[in-house]
Amino acid sequence: MKLLVLNGPNINFLGIREKGIYGTQDYGYLVKMLMDKAEADGHELEVFQSNYEGGLIDKIQEAYHSGVEGIIINPGAFTHYSYAVRDALASIQAPVVEVHISNVHKREEFRHVSVTAPVCTGQIVGLGLKGYALAMDFLAENQKNS
Repeated sequence: MKLLVLNGPNINFLGIREKGIYGTQDYGYLVKMLMDKAEADGHELEVFQSNYEGGLIDKIQEAYHSGVEGIIINPGAFTHYSYAVRDALASIQAPVVEVHISNVHKREEFRHVSVTAPVCTGQIVGLGLKGYALAMDFLAENQKNS
């Protein structure tokens, strides 16, 4: 299965920012964990991070043209206000799972709203980095059942 993992602003600062919320593992650890899992499961995987809205939108649009079969996205702060990312996700046919490392529903009020979730197949929140692996498993299972 051809998968794309997209990470929004500040996800590259894992292990640096708010360790009590996001943990001590750094971004390199996350990428290696995902690449190792993809290899073990027989998936083709690209991982991309951008602090810019347009970078994520460009990758979503590329995914449409390159045959990506599933997307895992942690839009970061764009989750709460980026109708541009939301519209890009709504434009593609591949299933999308939104992942958040922390439980956004137990945090500040503004984090309770996701403008991107309504155009996603599902959402995983509060399970740490393991949420990404669970999203990969879901997408693979979803493909088998399609």
